[in-house]
Amino acid sequence: MGFADQRFTVNLSILFTELPLLERPAAAAEAGFGAVELWWPWVDSPVPPRSDLDALRTAIEDAGVRLTGLNFYAGRLPGPDRGALSVPGEESDRFRANVEVAAGFAESLGCRALNALYGNRVDGVDPAEQDALALENLVLAAREAHRIGAVLLVEALNRPESPHYPLVSAPAATGVVDRVNAATGLDNARFLMDLYHLAMNGEDLTAVIDRFADRTGHAQIADSPGRGAPGTGSLPLEDLLDRLRKAGYDGRVGLEYKPGDRPSAESFDWLPREAR
Repeated sequence: MGFADQRFTVNLSILFTELPLLERPAAAAEAGFGAVELWWPWVDSPVPPRSDLDALRTAIEDAGVRLTGLNFYAGRLPGPDRGALSVPGEESDRFRANVEVAAGFAESLGCRALNALYGNRVDGVDPAEQDALALENLVLAAREAHRIGAVLLVEALNRPESPHYPLVSAPAATGVVDRVNAATGLDNARFLMDLYHLAMNGEDLTAVIDRFADRTGHAQIADSPGRGAPGTGSLPLEDLLDRLRKAGYDGRVGLEYKPGDRPSAESFDWLPREAR
């Protein structure tokens, strides 16, 4: 097995960012990829103008690529925020306003995976209050995802880069997945297994794969240290993805790495073009 036996999707919120948003789908297609994913592109607008949604949809369709994953509104990302759904007040309201919009956009492009970043802890707010709000909002998101036949993803980030984010281990994130599924009865919440974040947390990646592959709805990779392309760090990503595949995960693998000081199109030399 190996990289050539995987199916990849390119995250256009971290790769090809040297280009305007509407040019990125075509650039991914030109690089040989047929699938893309996105963080919520409008960081200041959970409900953007219809013309903005239509323009991005047209750019994806015209490029001939498939949208395979989309984040709900998550605040300023990249930036200081790590989600909005557990943040009381305006941010929670913005998340709720976004749920139907994001799901509708995903549905229009056949996208069947929606990622809901949990949000940072807020000084002066009881963590239990934030967790209760998070569950309420995740239930709302899971039901909307179910309406379009999608899974709801819950992601663990890493403590060094996201010190205020509470889900910084695979058990923490899958615990939330289990609570959402218990609350909805829909069984459509799944773990987003990002091997870079888990490695940065010092987790045993083979043990995580063996334990949580059956609850994984999506996988993402970047090498560590550095969050660069495979081969720029020390992670045995080819072996880890083989193990994940053998453990039963048959979905796409998101490329969510930084291209470094070169154009994104030049950062895929680790993957033969015919395998993209």
